[in-house]
Parts: sequence; structure tokens; C-alpha cells
Amino acid sequence: MSRLAAISLIALWVGTTMVLSELRWFRRLPLVERLRPFEPGGLRRCSTGSTFTNRSFADVLVPLATGIGERVSKGFGVTEELTLRLDRVRSQNDVTAFRTTQIGWATGTLGVTTLLLVAIRPPAPVVLFLLIAAPLVAFLILEQRLALASEAHQKRLFLELPIITEQLGMLLSSGYSINAALSRVAERGDGACVQDIRRLTVRIRHGIPTDQGLREWGHVADVPALHQLVSVLTLHDEAGDLGHLISTEARSMRRETQRDLVEQIERRNQQVWIPVTVATLVPGVIFLAVPFMNALADFGAI
Repeated sequence: MSRLAAISLIALWVGTTMVLSELRWFRRLPLVERLRPFEPGGLRRCSTGSTFTNRSFADVLVPLATGIGERVSKGFGVTEELTLRLDRVRSQNDVTAFRTTQIGWATGTLGVTTLLLVAIRPPAPVVLFLLIAAPLVAFLILEQRLALASEAHQKRLFLELPIITEQLGMLLSSGYSINAALSRVAERGDGACVQDIRRLTVRIRHGIPTDQGLREWGHVADVPALHQLVSVLTLHDEAGDLGHLISTEARSMRRETQRDLVEQIERRNQQVWIPVTVATLVPGVIFLAVPFMNALADFGAI
């Protein structure tokens, strides 16, 4: 058990270090990296260089954590790319930072679980189950949080899209160009759809084509209604009455939103009847069981 305690302490130390390494106040550059800005040409090399040296521990650990995280996620049925989900929720972490945090939490959880098992000393099957389940739960909690945030963003985008589409249709009908209409919408409001359009306009100002930016928005958001809107907006150089087409698309989105709302209301109405049905059946079964048992008793006496 002493070896198990030592291994648990090492795992807890590694996991804590990996988690704290994501914090700026904890992470410290080597002396060579800190002195490099003060040598001739050091600022240019420092700006293009990486945070860690080639021989550092992180250069070996980060690719390993990323590969393990991808395999575990695919093993539990997560098929969507992590890059898309992080970009969708506008996370400040990249794929490497997110996977490293997951592995760090899993390793730290493994260390704490091992210490508890050493203190409690449960049976061997319980020890094996907890040593496998505890790190997986810690890993999947972060994965589930990201999935819920991604689904919530898609839901908000689906609900806000009809209003934004109507605004784009009115602006295009009044003579605005597609870029001017997007910039006008980006200046008003602060919803999920407006934030995506604001980021889209920034990328267009940086030089990417408008059609490419629209397709990237639809690919990242992954909302069917938005894919349809993007297919209409990319016709801005070909269609003569783009505002009318977008207004028609906005009406179609409103009907789809209404159908989704009616479906949710019907589902909730059905869920209301579940406790009512259970509360009605239980007393009925009791009242039917009493005369049935009495009849069986009389039949046995005969």
C-alpha cells in the first residue's frame, strides 16, 4: 500500500502542475527565454518563438495529452471536431490547452482517488472500478460542459436568426451592400448571432472574401437554418432582388421556429400526464388487489 500511496502522490503532483501551468502567475519562463528580449534581435525571435523550449517537459507532454484526449473522446462517441466547438463558443483556449487541462484534471482526480482508496481499503473490484471510473468522469465533465455550451449557443442562434435575417432583408432592400448590411447589424444588439456577425465582419476587414467568411460562419455554427441563409447571401452578386429572397427566408425561419415551439409545448404537456397517470394507477392497483386477494383466500378455503 505504501507503493500505491507514492504513485498516487506522484499522479496528484503531475495533475496539479498541469492544471496550474495554464495560469500565467504560476508558469515561469527559463532564464534564457527571459534574457532573450535584451539581446540584439531578441524581440523578433522572442515574438516568433514558443513558450516552452524544445527540451522542456511540456513539449513531450502536450502532444501526448492531445492524442490521448482525442482517442478518449472518440471512444465515447464524440465525433465533432474540438476546434469547431471551441471556435463556436468563442473559447480563449485552443485544442492543446483544453486537452492538457482535461488530462491534468484526470490525473489529479486519479491521485486523490488513490489516496482515498489507501485510507479506506475497499475490496479489489471496487478499487479497480474507481481507479478507472474517477479519471474518466473528471475527463468527461469538461467534455460535457463544452458540449452543453455548444448546444446552448446553437439554440440561441436558431432563435435569434429570424430577427437578424429580417434586418438584413430590410437593409438590402433599402440599398445597402452585403458588407454594409452585415456591419450595420453587427453594431446593434449583443446576442449570439450578432456576436458571430461581428466576428465575421472583422474577418472580412482583414481581407478574406465575403462568401468565404459566410461559409465559414455556417460551417462553425452548424445550424441548418443558417446554412440556408448563407446559401442565399452568397447570391448577392447574382440575384437582382436579394432583399426579397432574404425576407422570404426569414418567414420560413419563423415558421420553423414556431413548429419547434409547438413541439416543445406538446412534449411538456405529455410529460405533465406522467405523474398524474402514476398517481392514478397506484391507488387503482391497490383497490383491485384487495378484493382479488380476498377472492383467492375464499377459493383456498373451499
